[in-house]
Amino acid sequence: MQDSDPRWSDVDDYIVEHLIGEDLRLDACLAANEAAGLPSIDVSTTQGRMLELLARATGAQNILEIGTLGGFSAIWLARGLGEDGRLVTLELEPEYAAVARQNIDKAGQGEKVEILVGEAIGTLEHLSAQGGAPFDLVFVDADKENYAAYLDFAIKLSRPGATLIFDNVVRKGGVINPKSDDPKVPGTRDLYEALKKNPKVDATAIQTVGAKKWDGFLMAVVR
Repeated sequence: MQDSDPRWSDVDDYIVEHLIGEDLRLDACLAANEAAGLPSIDVSTTQGRMLELLARATGAQNILEIGTLGGFSAIWLARGLGEDGRLVTLELEPEYAAVARQNIDKAGQGEKVEILVGEAIGTLEHLSAQGGAPFDLVFVDADKENYAAYLDFAIKLSRPGATLIFDNVVRKGGVINPKSDDPKVPGTRDLYEALKKNPKVDATAIQTVGAKKWDGFLMAVVR
């Protein structure tokens, strides 16, 4: 399979036009990210809408996101929350978190979203020690090297029946190559191995093509 095809983005554009439509607040978020020099690695618009609909479909009231970047996916997730819902999103870089804070506030979702800045493993350990309401949905789109560790925390911090979503789990097919020169592949493979051995979750993954080229989402449900 080729790494890219212009038709993939064309189909995404068709889907957005017919099913999602123009969204000035989200356009402004992406423009602010670009102006601030953030990497252009956000989920696509179609993927963002999928996250919103998953949150709505599961009735999520408490969502955890690992990897905020500029807040694009956080805005989508927050839109899917119930009226009194909350989203806790983790970001390593203070500069990115500051951009995200502005974007989320301008999108009208500020009251629902808490951004925690710092190294994610330490933040997750703190959340675990704190206790509190378990999460209904966890979305992970961060450093792939720690994906298996994030899985452990996601399970620990979630209720039975919670939905876990991991992004970028195919990597142009590199995930099946144990000798891949993509430094993000080993951590992604570790996630699959951890899920294979973990009796606490049921999981699957789907390959995707589109504006973000050839990749995939992994979905798991906590038993």
